[in-house]
Amino acid sequence: MPLRLDVKRKLTARSDRVKSVDLHPTEPWMLASLYNGNVHVWNIESQQLVKSFEVCDLPVRASRFVARKNWVVTGSDDMQVRVYNYNTLERVHQFEAHSDYVRCIAVHPTQPFILTCSDDMTIKLWNWDKKWSCQQVFEGHSHYVMQIVINPKDNNTFASASLDRTVKVWQLGSPQPNFTLEGHQRGVNCVDYYHGGDKPYLISGADDSLVKIWDYQNKTCVQTLEGHSQNVSSVSFHPELPIILTGSEDCTVRVWHANTYRLENTLNYGLDRVWCICALKGSNNVCFGYDEGSVMVKVGREEPAMSMDVSGKIVWAKHSEIQQANLKAMGEAEHQDGERLPLAVKDLGACDIYPQTIAHNPNGRFVVVCGDGEYIIYTAMALRNKAFGPALEFVWALDSSEYAIRESNFSVKLFKNFKEKKAFKPDFGCEGIYGGYLLGCRSSTTGLAFYDWETQELVRRIEIQPRQVFWSENGDYVCIATDTNYFILKYSAEAVANAREKKEGVTEDGIEDAFDLVGEVQEVVKTGKWVGDCFIYTNSVNRLNYYVGGEIVTIAHLDRTLYLLGYIPKENRLYLGDKELNVVSYELLVSVLEYQTAVMRRDFNTADRVLPTIPPAHRTRVAHFLEKQGFKKQALAVSTDPEHKFDLALSLGELEVCHQLAAEAGSEHKWRLVADLAQQRGDLQMAQTCLLRAHDYPGLLLQATATGNASFIREVGKEAEGQGRNNVAFLSHFLTGNLKECLELLIKTNRIPEAAFFARTYMPSEISRVVEVWKQSAGEKIAQTLADPSQYDNLFPGIKEALKDTAVFGKVHQTHPCCLHLLCAGEP
Repeated sequence: MPLRLDVKRKLTARSDRVKSVDLHPTEPWMLASLYNGNVHVWNIESQQLVKSFEVCDLPVRASRFVARKNWVVTGSDDMQVRVYNYNTLERVHQFEAHSDYVRCIAVHPTQPFILTCSDDMTIKLWNWDKKWSCQQVFEGHSHYVMQIVINPKDNNTFASASLDRTVKVWQLGSPQPNFTLEGHQRGVNCVDYYHGGDKPYLISGADDSLVKIWDYQNKTCVQTLEGHSQNVSSVSFHPELPIILTGSEDCTVRVWHANTYRLENTLNYGLDRVWCICALKGSNNVCFGYDEGSVMVKVGREEPAMSMDVSGKIVWAKHSEIQQANLKAMGEAEHQDGERLPLAVKDLGACDIYPQTIAHNPNGRFVVVCGDGEYIIYTAMALRNKAFGPALEFVWALDSSEYAIRESNFSVKLFKNFKEKKAFKPDFGCEGIYGGYLLGCRSSTTGLAFYDWETQELVRRIEIQPRQVFWSENGDYVCIATDTNYFILKYSAEAVANAREKKEGVTEDGIEDAFDLVGEVQEVVKTGKWVGDCFIYTNSVNRLNYYVGGEIVTIAHLDRTLYLLGYIPKENRLYLGDKELNVVSYELLVSVLEYQTAVMRRDFNTADRVLPTIPPAHRTRVAHFLEKQGFKKQALAVSTDPEHKFDLALSLGELEVCHQLAAEAGSEHKWRLVADLAQQRGDLQMAQTCLLRAHDYPGLLLQATATGNASFIREVGKEAEGQGRNNVAFLSHFLTGNLKECLELLIKTNRIPEAAFFARTYMPSEISRVVEVWKQSAGEKIAQTLADPSQYDNLFPGIKEALKDTAVFGKVHQTHPCCLHLLCAGEP
């Protein structure tokens, strides 16, 4: 069965011929050295060229990152080794390393050493801490030395490939090779070590178009890989995945299974001959160098093979080793959200296949490991083999003893208690299966079909292309996640049973009333779990959310990609893992989830019983949920956030509650809103009180004039004047006939010209005083133009009559203080 490793191209960088590639261990950078003498650094994520070094006019055949020194080291056909600081782009050092082309550079992982090999048939060791002095020369090859690679399991030994048709293994400090491997018929171009601890293997590729696997302890060839039609230019044991990558001048990269040596895939990106391959430890990224550029691909699943059972036991795969960690073993110590948990890891043993996925059955007693086109079911505690077989896919049912496997695109087998129960062919084909309450089968042409586990009858077909399907524990809800969004559906087992009994509502697509759409959300689900009726998930932008009743609540913003493992209600903790097999947790109160689930089911008796167990700090979240469900009164009773409570009380028209909250907050804006509500309710006294506290003097004046309350108008004028709201104060004085106050207000605010005109119109007896003030405040020229009616009464026609009328108006004002503005306007 195939290994089924997805290969996704992430970057294509067109350039001149690429002679070597390298990946930075921490930055998202790919290094490419070119035949035209340049070295490029590409950002894998942005797909942009971020750095470039013009090394020389001749081919640069080797370049490597030295991350701990922030260096790029290059070797070229001018025999020079150059060292650049990739942050400043300055050249740090340069020296002549060989007497012919420099073919390859290897950087020692711990020591301040680099190894270089050359067409001068030598290998040299250089120490940068000793001013790049040559520490040792390794001689023994009789032709060009094409590549050198340091043993990852023993950094004091390294291997070399030469056109003299041999692979030699050397040790630092020894001038002679430890041994020589012979078997290729033509020159050997490339060599690499196996990274795992279980096999002492080397791989080599040569101009005889063959790839050979060597056991360097027995000094024998254990396998020859045939398939390339031209010279093999590069080989690599992937440091993380059980695959071998080989590149050739036949323009292809071939992917082989590292255990079975079966050809798994052939990659051809149309960039002509392949010259180099680089795979990075701890990553699924692989880059290739071609005649016309370089390509970076991601091989295999990003999601780690991890699973957690209901009790908190976590099982994961580290390469082919199965390990277990128990959350209960950590004790009662509290941990911060997002903090890495100090788990004690226990080795359970090696798996016979390379695990790509691991999944507990619902009760946690068994765990299935899938990979290499096979599945093995183990007992979870001791990793005892319970069942196994070939399968493209494996899924558990909600019934802990039942599972299904997909044999092909047309055949599915069902098992119960580890015995085959039924083999059936889905009506619409099967390119993927999904476990849970119903068995899901995906077809690229007809969508997703759900079948009954017992009868294999079609329940419902939905025209959708799912990526994942998640069922709730009781089978009431299902989340169908696609590449762009997800749908929450409610499943009705009762409607299905009735339709089958009455044989009504059954079509060729199944039972119409089987599912009801609850919600659709435009988010990409990466991993998800149901807790009650709440769907918890991580999305494509690294947020940890949960969906309940149409509301999405964000639990945390994650700083990296994390994958949901499970939830333990007793601890109120949600557990997640990353691809490095670290486990973190986040608090999620089970009482909050129970309350929200009860509200969703309209079970308010249960909700009221659960509410006292929810800490006050979390009740506002619950109140927001209630509000979105339309239960605003309940939300008002639950919320502890004053802002939220005020908004709820305002929307409900709870005047007394709003008044109390506004008094606690002391916010003018809130007082103004309460005043508006009080006016709507006809409570003018409360509205007046709120407007005063809001210092809303225009509003107060409007209310006072609308009710004809002269004393209130005067009070508003005094308050407004005290707060510097002179426009309102002037209008209030004027409406109540307090002309003296109006005039004084104009003078006090330095509005002298307006005061003079006001006196000329309403208070002729005050003109002289105001004119005198005006003259004092104005310039000399302006003062000379101002006339006083007491001196020049001929310039003020009718001034004497106006003074007489003032006395009459004064008597009227004493009797009817609010009528002066009417008399002035010509009213009788």
